[in-house]
Amino acid sequence: MDLTGLILRVTAERPHVLLATVPGGAAVRLAAERLLRARDWPQASTPAKADLLLVAGPDLPELRTALERLWRDMPAPRARVHARTPDEVEAALDSGRALLGSPAVQRESAAPPGEAGGHREREHGAQERHEGDDQAPGHDRDGGGEGEADRAGDAHGGPDGEHAPHDAGPDTEAEHGDARQAPDGQTPDSQDPDGQAPDGQDADGHGDHGDHGDHGDHEGHGDHDDHGGHGGHGGGQTDMPGGLPMAEPGADRDGLTLDRLHLPLGPFLADWPAGLTVRLVLQGDVVQRADVDEPARPSDDAAVEAFWVQPWLRAASGEPVTVGEAVRRRAAAHLDSLGRLLAVAGWPAEAVRAGRLRDDLLSGAPRAAVAPRLERFNRRVGRSRTLAWLTRGIGVVTAQKAREAGAGGPAARADGDVTARYRQWLADIRHDLPRLEDPAPLDVAVEDSPRGPWSAEAPPSAALIALLPPLLEGAELAAARLVVASLDPDPEELVARGVVEVARG
Repeated sequence: MDLTGLILRVTAERPHVLLATVPGGAAVRLAAERLLRARDWPQASTPAKADLLLVAGPDLPELRTALERLWRDMPAPRARVHARTPDEVEAALDSGRALLGSPAVQRESAAPPGEAGGHREREHGAQERHEGDDQAPGHDRDGGGEGEADRAGDAHGGPDGEHAPHDAGPDTEAEHGDARQAPDGQTPDSQDPDGQAPDGQDADGHGDHGDHGDHGDHEGHGDHDDHGGHGGHGGGQTDMPGGLPMAEPGADRDGLTLDRLHLPLGPFLADWPAGLTVRLVLQGDVVQRADVDEPARPSDDAAVEAFWVQPWLRAASGEPVTVGEAVRRRAAAHLDSLGRLLAVAGWPAEAVRAGRLRDDLLSGAPRAAVAPRLERFNRRVGRSRTLAWLTRGIGVVTAQKAREAGAGGPAARADGDVTARYRQWLADIRHDLPRLEDPAPLDVAVEDSPRGPWSAEAPPSAALIALLPPLLEGAELAAARLVVASLDPDPEELVARGVVEVARG
């Protein structure tokens, strides 16, 4: 009996897919998420639990090293494919499944570089093939399905049903994005007004969002090899085998000498702005310093499109665009941001529901078809006491601080913490809903883009990124993910074609 072949066929039947989205790949990511839901292929949030790596978006040379590290962290059997446009996604996934089920390909992927090299590119042509490590230990491929969180929810009334699964609440485990505990040291177990039980259980049904604590060791590596002596990294400190520098002593804010650890977040974390890299200096679990890398820029022959601001870019160039098209894109962008935040907070069922509503808006669904579901979603998330408790007091951005940084839009209007910002997204969606079919021409000076007033010279996401370092310094590591998710800057705005041309003059 060919046991190896059988295992490969089973793995390839329903592979766990790790999405690595580069700037300019938002449309590809959205197409991939829709197709993965249709195929019931789970999404993995760490390389250790992935079978198939799908790179979404154009080829950006600056991110190749980070992608190689991501690939090396994946255990065998594994496959890697690249979709540069939404139209290539289906063929890429089919190709990845074929590669994953091929014993010959997997033997080469798992072989030492000296044995597998040389003939690989000649044999496989255009397929993405890279020399790999031996199989990593601890590769969890449980059948729980890390991608479709509310398959359990469908059993309680379908994708639009009123009843959420029992594990649908915001997870209060530290690795999910917040390490808070109730005064008695226990995580909250209260019920929300709508009957949901945000009880902090592990939701294996979606994307392994409970593994956010693993990101720093896996897809959050960034270019570790290049930063051993970066900033305070030098001074004779020793690199660990995985590329992370070892802790070194340093004075904290109270004058005590504690170990400091340098930890990069990004550029390929799950539920993270595409291509963003934030480099943290930690003492314990407290961020002492945060620096943001410049986003990776395309080569001259690569075209990066800023997906979420396309209506504003087209209107600014003189193309006729309706208000309805713009507010539809803006509401979809807010739902996409909400999905990230809910996933980081540990509420995967609602994160998937946000993604479905987002896709329906982008596909042109009429207002009457989405309004009741949006209202239920708005009520469920907006009234969740546990979600508000988890995010209260984190990452406060006053309206004055936002204006000083040049930020506008929801972040400035919210005038508060993470809770205020996600509730502002919900309020904006509710405001935009009646105008989805508005035929009036878009005036970019009147209608804000999803992240603020649009300007090619000063994209709103640039101001949101500038807000991150002071907000993250002094925060706990678990809260840092929530702060980034609640601002959700879009690096595509900074490197997109058209925006870069204006910046260059």
